[in-house]
Amino acid sequence: MTGSGLAALGVLAILMSCNGSSVELAAERERMVRTQIEGRGVRDERVLAVMRAVPRHRFVSEELRHAAYDDGPLPIGHGQTISQPYIVAVMTELLAPGPDDVVLDIGTGSGYQAAVLGRLAKRVISIEIVPELADEARARLAALGYTNVEVIAGDGWKGLPAGAPFDGILVAAAPPEVPPALLDQLDVGARLVIPVGQWEQDLRVYERTASGIEERTIFGVRFVPLVHGKEGESSPQ
Repeated sequence: MTGSGLAALGVLAILMSCNGSSVELAAERERMVRTQIEGRGVRDERVLAVMRAVPRHRFVSEELRHAAYDDGPLPIGHGQTISQPYIVAVMTELLAPGPDDVVLDIGTGSGYQAAVLGRLAKRVISIEIVPELADEARARLAALGYTNVEVIAGDGWKGLPAGAPFDGILVAAAPPEVPPALLDQLDVGARLVIPVGQWEQDLRVYERTASGIEERTIFGVRFVPLVHGKEGESSPQ
């Protein structure tokens, strides 16, 4: 059976197991994937399946749930946003996490990106600099059954030296330049997927090879800034 056939069966199974508003939400996720994500070139079947499965409406406020599957970012408080679904899917596809990988996710926000990664990787450690958002995301992910995702309140700019090297690092906020600590914490063969820039930003992929770091630019993006901790503030250990 083709990948599209398997995807269709998966969606049908979701619909058959749901009722009422759950059916409508599953249909919204299917439209989101078909038109916003698959329609723009994302091809990884594992990523598409996860984007169909993760309930994005659970990661936004009640008053914004009607817009949870719209084609754009949404505010989550504290000057932060939940990323556009397409961007989440593209960054996940670029990272290419495997089932045995340990991934570092920086800029937890609502926890949506961490949830997507949590369905693809063995373990996800997510760092959020706003303590209130970290607490909310931790409780939300626990309520949804994500036992392999750990949320830490701290300065993601510094990464997590105690957990390095990582099989992949994904950053959901933009620094003006790439934090050297993140490159240092990549294992050989691992990728860092990160938006970089201030007024003009590019989504970039850095991959550590046996001979050094390889860099490529994907396309222009717009993210909230990656907040740096105060000088002297301790990094998560």
